[in-house]
Amino acid sequence: MHIPDGFLDLDIALIFYILTGIVVVISIVKARKELNDKKAPVVGMVAASIFAAQMLNWPIPGGTSAHFVGGALAGIILGPFAGCIAMASVLVIQSLVFADGGITALGANIWNMGVVNVFVGYYTYKLLEKRGIFLASAIAGWIGITFAAIFAGLEIGLSSSFDYSIAVTVPVMGIWHGLLGIVEGFVTAGVVGYIASSRPDILQKTVSG
Repeated sequence: MHIPDGFLDLDIALIFYILTGIVVVISIVKARKELNDKKAPVVGMVAASIFAAQMLNWPIPGGTSAHFVGGALAGIILGPFAGCIAMASVLVIQSLVFADGGITALGANIWNMGVVNVFVGYYTYKLLEKRGIFLASAIAGWIGITFAAIFAGLEIGLSSSFDYSIAVTVPVMGIWHGLLGIVEGFVTAGVVGYIASSRPDILQKTVSG
């Protein structure tokens, strides 16, 4: 899902840098109030796990690439604001150190995977939580990655720099990640379920707000 350099028109890249910057700043302020000494290490562990999971990519003709994202998982475990910061840190390191995602597209990549995926996944989970942790987490993982992919499809499809229009990019990104999202949903549910049974204190305190 990482958008490389050259796929986005500069005006679209700038718009998402601005939007992402606003959300990240708000998230930093909010997360500082929510995190304590016990929760802070969890942010690093979640970020490291997601970093490793994202390194496996499959190219998508007419789109960018498909891979596990983990934004919904970060939101459910850490809360949406700390989850956003964790995802943003992963994406910055991937872009600057591993050239996975372009620097000009970094704002869009963080928006898709660190904002849309995290917040959509988190609030989907909260909406369905009373129906069971496993079901809520599975659907949150699926919807989060699918929405993020559709946003990526819109961004590259609306850019004249990219060879394909949104008539191609949105369905391609949405369908591939919708299918991959089924697996991501089950993985998300499995991890959240394990934490709920082994360390419920972490889950309850991070998603209670």
